[in-house]
Amino acid sequence: MMVSTRGRYALRLIIDIAKQGQAGALVAMRQSAERLGLSVKYLEQLGGALVRGGVLKSIRGVNGGYYLERSPAEICIGDVLRATEGSCMPVSCLDDEAVCERVDACEAREFWRGMGDAITDYMDSMTLADVLKLGEEQERPE
Repeated sequence: MMVSTRGRYALRLIIDIAKQGQAGALVAMRQSAERLGLSVKYLEQLGGALVRGGVLKSIRGVNGGYYLERSPAEICIGDVLRATEGSCMPVSCLDDEAVCERVDACEAREFWRGMGDAITDYMDSMTLADVLKLGEEQERPE
């Protein structure tokens, strides 16, 4: 599975919102765009997908912004990537058997299923809090 730019930027966005909104403050997409060096319009698209995916909440208006739907410890990275990437399975037949006429005779199907399950399990085992902690450890000088 290759995570697209959309998924990578969504993870960067959610990390930024978690860092900036730790005191419960709303985070304006314009401010995130400046910090991340990305366009406001693109981040708003990602923000919309993350709201629909139950990861973020938004408040419209001049004083509006985004905030986390749940605490960082309750948001798994799988939620973020599924909201922006869709399925995380390595081959399409695992999501829709109709796309493959060989689904019943495929010798490799269980391999692909196992690979997809391993990826999903890892994404779901890592929370936003875990990623924030790993980032803090990486930033510390030795």
